[in-house]
Amino acid sequence: MASASTVDPAFLDQDGNPLFHLAHEPHHPEGSSTGLGFWLYLMSDCLIFACLFATYAVLGGSYAAGPGPKDLFELPLVALNTAMLLFSSITYGFAMLAMEKNRPGATQAWLAVAGLFGLAFLSIELYEFSNLIHEGATPMRSGFLSAFFTLVGTHGLHVTFGIVWLVTLMVQVGMKGLIPANRRRLMCLSIFWHFLDVVWIGVFTFVYLMGMLR
Repeated sequence: MASASTVDPAFLDQDGNPLFHLAHEPHHPEGSSTGLGFWLYLMSDCLIFACLFATYAVLGGSYAAGPGPKDLFELPLVALNTAMLLFSSITYGFAMLAMEKNRPGATQAWLAVAGLFGLAFLSIELYEFSNLIHEGATPMRSGFLSAFFTLVGTHGLHVTFGIVWLVTLMVQVGMKGLIPANRRRLMCLSIFWHFLDVVWIGVFTFVYLMGMLR
């Protein structure tokens, strides 16, 4: 056992005995807990989408004598939707460049453009869902449709959450400016936004493109 002289004084009481708890929290670098918590959340999201992709891989061919991808998917519409999300990611990158130049007005403007592209993506996705349901291709129709609506819908919910987060940060930047806390939050949202792009590329390839080849 290490002697008392080798122990940090912050971990000893007045008599030199080791403490089993700390009266005061030791100082941590600013933002370290935020970064750790965000990465833990993002890894949990990776596991969720991995499970959804695996579920689709198992059920993607279970049509129950109903319509399949070739009967339902409109690739030009899905390609347009993909472009909307990619443009949203690019414009968010411009917002981060404006942030690095300490230009809060330009940062907010590019965030607004990124949010509009995100809304366009959601609008097209909702239009696709409504068309499918109108044709009778509901989630209850087959295992394929259940897995499809769950995977694509979960991604859409994440985009919705990202837009709400984006609007919140626009308000915070307008009120507080590009303070260190807001810069850190914008960086976290940037990682989340690009993560959604990567997931959607997987959806577009695995669900839509490969589905049309079946």
